[in-house]
Amino acid sequence: RHARSVEIVMRALARHFGEDEELFGVCGLIHDADYEMYPEQHPDITVQKLEELGETALAHAIKGHYTKWEVPRESMMDKCIVAADELTGFIYAAALVRPTKIEGMTAKSVLKKLKTKTFAASVDRDEVRKGADLIGWELRELINFIIPILQAHKEELEL
Repeated sequence: RHARSVEIVMRALARHFGEDEELFGVCGLIHDADYEMYPEQHPDITVQKLEELGETALAHAIKGHYTKWEVPRESMMDKCIVAADELTGFIYAAALVRPTKIEGMTAKSVLKKLKTKTFAASVDRDEVRKGADLIGWELRELINFIIPILQAHKEELEL
């Protein structure tokens, strides 16, 4: 569900920025493709396969979808995958613990949850902020962008 939700958000970001929706969607869908099987080598396995296929833009975006890996973010796709990944996962987790799930969720409630370090503790709060910064948005603005996108796919995402 994480990969699919990031795909959906990436497609919406592509539409917003006038970018290639299909390419952004694939980036979101496969950004963690090797994580479960090869967590110690993530994302190198996926990046290598994409480079072998000549998909250098996708490979580069996936190689840098976490800022601490210090890969320069050159394209809008490079920036958007950082903006979409951690925050989408966090919003999804926050929705799961609500009685109404994603319905009625607000940026205010997400921001409040972000301050609770024990909630979804594996989500890097610094990365969430950097993602918004990379695309030139305030964090609240990015949250307000993502929530209705997830709401529109609530049945499929089981939200």
